Amino acid sequence: MYRKIVATITIVVLCFSYCLIVKAQGTQNGSYIVETIETPEGLIPQTGGIDFLPDGRLVACFMRGEVMTYHPKTKEWKLFARGLLLPLGIHAVSDREVLVMQFSELTRIKDTDGDGEGDVYESAAHDFGMSGNYHEFNYGPVEDREGNLYFALNTASSGGGIRSIVRGKFNRWGRDGIDGHKEMFSVVPYRGWVMQLTREGKLLPYASGFRSPNGLGYSPDGHLYVTDNQSDWVPTSALFDVKLGRFYGHPASLVWTKEWESRNPFDAQVEELNRMRTLPIVQFPQGIMANSPSQPVVDITEGKFGPFFNQLFIGEMNRDRILRVMLEEVEGELQGACVPFMDGHGLTVGNNRLAFAEDGSLWIGKVSFGGWVGQSGIQRIIFTGEQPMDVYTMKLTDTGFELTFTQPVDPSAIASPENFSIRRYRYEYKKKDINEGVDVANQTDVKQMTITGLKLSEDGRKIFMSLDDLQAGFIYELKMQHIKSIQGKTLENNLICYTLNKLLPKDK
Repeated sequence: MYRKIVATITIVVLCFSYCLIVKAQGTQNGSYIVETIETPEGLIPQTGGIDFLPDGRLVACFMRGEVMTYHPKTKEWKLFARGLLLPLGIHAVSDREVLVMQFSELTRIKDTDGDGEGDVYESAAHDFGMSGNYHEFNYGPVEDREGNLYFALNTASSGGGIRSIVRGKFNRWGRDGIDGHKEMFSVVPYRGWVMQLTREGKLLPYASGFRSPNGLGYSPDGHLYVTDNQSDWVPTSALFDVKLGRFYGHPASLVWTKEWESRNPFDAQVEELNRMRTLPIVQFPQGIMANSPSQPVVDITEGKFGPFFNQLFIGEMNRDRILRVMLEEVEGELQGACVPFMDGHGLTVGNNRLAFAEDGSLWIGKVSFGGWVGQSGIQRIIFTGEQPMDVYTMKLTDTGFELTFTQPVDPSAIASPENFSIRRYRYEYKKKDINEGVDVANQTDVKQMTITGLKLSEDGRKIFMSLDDLQAGFIYELKMQHIKSIQGKTLENNLICYTLNKLLPKDK
């Protein structure tokens, strides 16, 4: 009897302690819990990539060269592979096979004897250039519905040099002068490109114009999403819907096309390049929404992670933030809004790689490699089942925007127009020194908008906002205050930014 009492007390104490730990790690108004995953002693968990094997185990690659598996139930770590060079992406093929994107190649690693460790290393793709510049990182891969793979190649940094012997053809037009210029460059193929590796094993250049595309994701409905980090020619960090043959803004990579093989793209007029480029579907205003966005993942959990099924979640390296993106199609192209999904609540910085587990939890791999702002380790975010009060979607209308909420809104919200403040601005696409930076001061054509109407739908879930002027080519930044549900739950996030590339057609 005494042992049973002791055992019962022990269980109660352990449960209470666990609750205290969870509380210390933080929740987002009770809807989400952040947990930190304990990593093996001696491992430096600078996480370059994470994915889940079909059997539910996590597989992660680390910047010092290890690939390890982790069983979420038993909490057991096991070494799968080692000796890789700066791996920044991993893709699970099967329980016994992974693809790892390292500095020099895309590597296929197989466990042929079933002992849980890789014993065959094969080069899946390496037919791309290396100049010896430290900044030539590589990201991915992701797989489409036909079995083709995609990965991205970083441009080189003006802060680093070029080796006397390079891999691949050298093209001096890929740099705005060999020395003394502060622009990212591409003197070996195919720096600044997203590449396609066909299911037959052929490597093809797919799309150009990227500076530092540290994040690839593929959606079930067939969209290849890529984030790019701000710098020269990249006005502010952004999300792209990448399609074959398109150019996305940074000119260095154009030298690997026939049209520019003997012409310096840095000498081209900005107007010419601007006509060529495909716009980002969402821009992340610098210092406001994000500083260094990373991997996008689509919520395919069908409600296990809350009400945001089919929306995008994106990591942010420089802040303790995860972003959420909601998209719509206008005139045949995607555009949409971004909102902070989580700030703090136990979440740390360095949010580099994201993956959803079978149970619906969102796992985040951290990195602070090479002076990057960040932190090492792995965390996961768990939905508690309590419905959050948040903006579900922001959609364009003929006169403004339609805001849909996850819960019915208290009507007092629209009774006070001062609860809503919206302004618009844009970032100018231009050549600039890499050291110039991007901040709020770089916004141009800033205008405070006048809200001419606010209307609440009968079910309380939608607010229709009319504006005095609506134009394409701007970011519309909305801030809200004193918004709550009819049950009294406060709005989780008060900031949302919509990238308006195209207006709705007038005949609809």
